[in-house]
Amino acid sequence: MIYLIRFIFTAFFVMCFYSCKSQSAAEVYKKAQTVISDTAFVNLKEYSVDFVYDMKYATTDNFLKAKVYDCAECYLRLKTVKALIAANKEFIEKGYRIKLFDCYRPLAIQKRMWEIVSNPQYVADPAKGSIHNRGGAVDITLVDKNGKELDMGTPFDFFGAEAGHNYANLSKKIKNNRKFLKKIMDKHHFKALDSEWWHYNLQSALKDKVANTKWDCE
Repeated sequence: MIYLIRFIFTAFFVMCFYSCKSQSAAEVYKKAQTVISDTAFVNLKEYSVDFVYDMKYATTDNFLKAKVYDCAECYLRLKTVKALIAANKEFIEKGYRIKLFDCYRPLAIQKRMWEIVSNPQYVADPAKGSIHNRGGAVDITLVDKNGKELDMGTPFDFFGAEAGHNYANLSKKIKNNRKFLKKIMDKHHFKALDSEWWHYNLQSALKDKVANTKWDCE
C-alpha cells in the first residue's frame, strides 16, 4: 500500500513538473515571437554595445551652448537601428566604429532649440519638423580602434561651407575619410545631407510622422 501511494505521488509530481515546464517554455516562445513594429522607438543601447556615444545636446558642448536633453540616450525607430547596426558592423570589420552625436529628437526638444536659435539655417523649424523628429536621422562620425575620431575637416555642427560634402579645399585624407563614411552609410540606405558631413537620413524614414515620444532618465 505504501509503495502504491509513493508511486501515485511520484507520478503526480512528474506530471506537474513537465506540465509546468511545458507551460514555461510556451511562455518563453510566445515572448520570443513578439513582433515590434519597425516604426517603434527603441534605445540603441539595448540592441548593440558596439557604438561610441558623445551626445552633444545632453551637454552644453554644442552650438546652442545649452543642455536641451535631460540625459544622454540614443532612441531611434527600430528600422533605423537595424540599418545603423548593419552599417556599424561593416565599419568594425574595417577597424572603425560609429560615434553618435545625436539621434531621435522629440518635437518638444526641437521647439526648445528653436527658442534658443530661431534660424532655419541652424535649427529646423518645429512647425515643419525635421527627420531627427521622425527618428530616422543620426549625426555621426567614425573612430579608430583607439577611440580617436577620424579627421573630417571640421568639428560637428560647424555651419560653414567647409562642412559640406562638395567642399573642395580639403586634404586628400579628409576627403577620403568623408567618402569612406558616406560610401558605407549609403550602402545601408542612409542618405547624406550635402551641407553637413555628419548628418545621415534613413531614406525609408522620410515619410514617417513627426513624434514627441520621450524617454525616462534613470
